[in-house]
Amino acid sequence: MTFQTLLYEKRDALGWITLNRPEVLNAYNVRMRDELYEVLTAVRDDSEVRALVLRGAGRAFCAGADLTEFGTAPSPTRARSIRFARDVWSVLHELPTPTIASLHGYVFGSGLEMAMFCDLRVAAASTVFSMPEVRLGLIPAAGGTQTLPRACGVGRAMDLMLTGRRIDADEAMRFGILSKVVPDDHLANETEAMAQELAGLDRRAVQAVREAVRAAMDLPLKQGLDMEAHLATSLRTAEPEE
Repeated sequence: MTFQTLLYEKRDALGWITLNRPEVLNAYNVRMRDELYEVLTAVRDDSEVRALVLRGAGRAFCAGADLTEFGTAPSPTRARSIRFARDVWSVLHELPTPTIASLHGYVFGSGLEMAMFCDLRVAAASTVFSMPEVRLGLIPAAGGTQTLPRACGVGRAMDLMLTGRRIDADEAMRFGILSKVVPDDHLANETEAMAQELAGLDRRAVQAVREAVRAAMDLPLKQGLDMEAHLATSLRTAEPEE
């Protein structure tokens, strides 16, 4: 697949999506939305991909939305219909494939929201994070108001979204946003190792863990425990994976 704003590569059981607008720090625009939707739906339907990595080319993972497109969008009605037809974030969140966000440089706004939909987030030590929308008279509109409180609690999510302040990787780790922080020159190797480990696990067990943990955010404890027991039983009685 060939894209204007992305690179996609499949190596053995791993898929690699690289945001590829380095001249604008991989700012998220309409074209990138459409191309992400296309590649994510392809990954969803490709049973050979056992783990997926999202990363950014150049000096940043993603510095947020492309503000040069403000004022050029279609009417609200048309924009809403397009968004529902190409719901990138739901596709990413609901992928059967485990996902890793490999983060460096700037992870702002839509970039952080994109990363929050991944299962694991590993960052280079020099990475900087921010949710600056409020300073522009906006709110996070790619899931940030929902994913951040689930990851780091209401108080810390409010801190980030109401102040728009920047935090470093160590603080993001303390907040619960990150799974791991590594030296800058270790990021590529650490990401590869994490992806290979995920790809080598039993696919059904991985999917069951992801289903149970995500349900825990929304279900009462009793229902969550029932789901966990059901999934555990299903795995014990299933035929061995080929």
